Amino acid sequence: MYTAHPDRYADMPYRRTGRSGLKLPALSLGLWHNFGPDRPAETQRAILRRAFDLGVTHFDLANNYGPPPGAAESALGDALKADFASYRDELVISTKAGYLMWPGPYGEWGSRKYLLSSLDQSLARMGLDYVDVFYSHRPDPQTPFEETMGALHSAVQQGKALYVGVSNYSPEETREAARILGELGTPLLIHQPRYSMLDRRPEEGLLDVLDELQVGSIAYSPLEQGLLTGRYLDGIPEGSRAASDSPFLSADTVTVDLVRQLRALEEIAKSRGQSLAQLALAWVLRGGRVTSALIGASSPRQLEDSVTAVGNLEFDPDELARIDAIIKP
Repeated sequence: MYTAHPDRYADMPYRRTGRSGLKLPALSLGLWHNFGPDRPAETQRAILRRAFDLGVTHFDLANNYGPPPGAAESALGDALKADFASYRDELVISTKAGYLMWPGPYGEWGSRKYLLSSLDQSLARMGLDYVDVFYSHRPDPQTPFEETMGALHSAVQQGKALYVGVSNYSPEETREAARILGELGTPLLIHQPRYSMLDRRPEEGLLDVLDELQVGSIAYSPLEQGLLTGRYLDGIPEGSRAASDSPFLSADTVTVDLVRQLRALEEIAKSRGQSLAQLALAWVLRGGRVTSALIGASSPRQLEDSVTAVGNLEFDPDELARIDAIIKP
């Protein structure tokens, strides 16, 4: 039987999420990849146990994570039952709905019917009565925001979610979502944007809006689908995501210029006593504007390497200038 490490809260920083009372670990575990029937169940459980032992109290999912869709939630449900039943109140568990989950006109986007049906299915797969955060995974251009936000509000009113969030919303869409939710009495807790050294779009207004609205943020793909892990310093290695048929990272992405940038960033990482991955995570978390960064892991050891990043989250102006010179166009 699993017993959590007694010192699990000793080293992980926890940051308040916007103006709420909820604190998130600086690093959260995302179950986007590596949780499904194509991976050994014991490895998945070992990753989750090690994450919690290291103070990673937040597990982030979506209805369609797998493959197949739903598999990650089912895997977490098994682990919760086997290992974490007595620790539920120490965990933050989030899920989302918005992308294609089942056939037909009610299986994706942002209608009330889809969102609330999806949440019920997610809870059943995970064996939970509620999630801590329920997200609209993407804005729906065909459904009024009042309906989508109303569904999130209903999830809270029904006791099936404690907080609500949005993901992949533009600054203007985020502002409108926050306005509607505020009028309903269910504040927008958090936004989950894609953000990394190589994808700085949130700096084009979104982070400013979140600061103004006092809404938290959690960055996904801070390692840019593995590009910032050091695996690509010499091109595309065999067995990597870019060498596969993954829809998330193509071989065309790994250009000569990108490899040059990665090698230059690696030198800065070395000067800080960090790996490239640790540098990339620390950079996303710099200054406290981002509440948490989502990491994935295919093994406990990989997870441990990422969590080491929280030991050095400070940058001096010269380091930031050197990084900007490398990665800004």
